[in-house]
Amino acid sequence: MNKKQLIADGKAVIGIEFGSTRIKAVLVGENAQVLATGAHDWENQLVNGIWTYSLDQIWKGLQDCYADLAQQVRQQYDITLTRVAAIGISGMMHGYLPFDKDGELLTPFRTWRNTITQEAAEKLTREFDFNIPQRWSIAHLYQAILNKEEHVSRIDYITTLAGYIHWKLTGKKVLGIGEASGMFPIDSKTKDYNARMLEQFNSLDEVVACPWELQQILPQVLLAGDEAGTLTEEGAGLLDVSGNLQAQIPFCPPEGDAGTGMTATNSVAVRTGNVSAGTSVFAMVVLEKELQKVHEELDLVTTPSGDTVAMVHCNNCTSDLNKWIGLFKEFSDLFGMQIPINDIYEKLYTNAMTGAKDCDGIIAFNTLSGEPVIGTNEGRPMVFHKPDAKVNLANFMRAHLYASLATLKVGCDILFKEEQVAVDRIYGHGGLFKTKGVGQNILAAAMNAPVALMSTAGEGGPWGMAILASYMLCRDTCPTLQQYLNQCIFANETATTVDPDPDDVRGFDAYIANYRRAVSVQQAAIEALSLS
Repeated sequence: MNKKQLIADGKAVIGIEFGSTRIKAVLVGENAQVLATGAHDWENQLVNGIWTYSLDQIWKGLQDCYADLAQQVRQQYDITLTRVAAIGISGMMHGYLPFDKDGELLTPFRTWRNTITQEAAEKLTREFDFNIPQRWSIAHLYQAILNKEEHVSRIDYITTLAGYIHWKLTGKKVLGIGEASGMFPIDSKTKDYNARMLEQFNSLDEVVACPWELQQILPQVLLAGDEAGTLTEEGAGLLDVSGNLQAQIPFCPPEGDAGTGMTATNSVAVRTGNVSAGTSVFAMVVLEKELQKVHEELDLVTTPSGDTVAMVHCNNCTSDLNKWIGLFKEFSDLFGMQIPINDIYEKLYTNAMTGAKDCDGIIAFNTLSGEPVIGTNEGRPMVFHKPDAKVNLANFMRAHLYASLATLKVGCDILFKEEQVAVDRIYGHGGLFKTKGVGQNILAAAMNAPVALMSTAGEGGPWGMAILASYMLCRDTCPTLQQYLNQCIFANETATTVDPDPDDVRGFDAYIANYRRAVSVQQAAIEALSLS
C-alpha cells in the first residue's frame, strides 16, 4: 500500500514523546517507516527552587506538536488527518504529579531534574534494601510526607507526565511497566509493583496516618502489547484543536523515554544495552542475573515487557556543552561570519578529536543541576585546569565532550567492573552522536565496549513509541516484543559499529581519575557560590 493511501485509510500510527527540550510526534506506516513528523520546542523553568513545566506549557506544546504533524501531512500528502490506527504517549520518566479527587493538580509538576528528595530516597533505600533514586515518584511522595506538606492528605492519584497526558486523552489511569518502574519498584516475576515493598511503605510510621494506601493512588501497570483505552471525545479536542481528529482511536500503554529508547535501538533482549545522550544521559543494560548488592548509582527498572534493566541515569549531558557552542556562535556573529550553528558543532566536535587523549589536565563539570551519581544536589558548571596544562581549543572541547559522559562512566564502571555485568554491544542514540566519529568514539572509550549506531537511531524516542503502538496492533502474530522488533522492524537494519580504541580508553580513564579527585572542588564551589 502506498503512503498516501495508508494515511487516508487511517492505518498509520502516531508516537508522541515529551522530551526535556522538545515535544516530537512521528507518524509511521508499515514496518515503522516514518511518514511525517511534528515538533514543539520548550524549556523547563526553575520556579521557587523547583524544576517544572506548567500544565499550560504541556497542553500548548502537545497541541502545537500535533498541529505541526497534521500540517506536514497536508503539505506532503494533501490529506487532512482524521483517524489513525493507534497512538502512543511517552515522556520524561519519574517526577511527581499528584491530583485530588476532582482531577486538580495539587503541586506544580516536580520533574526528574529535581534533587530535593535526598532524605526520602535514603530512608526508602534502607527500608526496601533496593535503590530508590531521588527522581523517582515514590521518593517525591515520601519527601512530601516527611515535609508534612498539606496536599498529601488530599491525594487521589499520582502519575508521571506520560501517564497524565494518557489519562486526560483516554480517561485511563494506567502506565506501561517500564514507566511504572520509575515510580515504584517492580517485581519482574509478577509484572506488577513489588507487593512486599508496597506493604513496607504503607507500614511506615509517617505513612500510616495518610487516608490512602499506596496501591490505591498508583496507576495500573500494563505490558507492551496491552490495550490501554481509546481516545475520548474530550481527548480528541485536547489533542487536535482543529476538531478534525476522530475519537475512539486505540492507545497503547504510555511509556517512559527509557523504554522508547530501548525499543528504538532494539535493546530489549538480555545482554543488550543502549545509551541515550541528550539533555540528560542514561545507560540501560538488560540483565541476565540479579546484581550482587544495592548501589545508589544503579537503578533497577524494566523493559516495556517487564524484564529487569540496570540503569545509570545522569541529570546532565549536553546542556552546558550547548551553552559553550552558543558562545562560539555569538563570537562568530560578532565578527560578521554568520556561521550556521550546526557547522560550528561539527567543526568543534571534529577538532576535539585531535586533542590530547586525557585533555592535558583540563577538567570540566557540566552540572547545570544536581548530580546524585557524584553526590551533588545543586548545579555549578565549571572548568579548571592545571597551570601547565595546554589550553587549546581541541583540548577544551574534548574536556567538555568527556564531561558530558563523565558521570555516566562513574556509574557504568560499577556496573561493568564491580558487578561484572556482561553486554555484547551498546547502541547509542541522541544528539551527542550526530557528528560522525565523535560521540560514538568517545562513548566506546568511556564504556570500553563496542558502540553501534543504527541508521534509524536519529528517529529516537517518539519513533520507539510509535513502534510500541504498532506492536499492540500486531501482538496476535508476534507474541513477544523482541520477536516483533527482530522480524518486523529491524530485520534489514544495518548498524555502524566502533570498537574502543585502547589509547582513547586510557585517556578517558586518566581524565576520570582527575575528575573523581576534583569532585571535592565541585562540592566546595556549591557552598562558596550558594546564593540566598
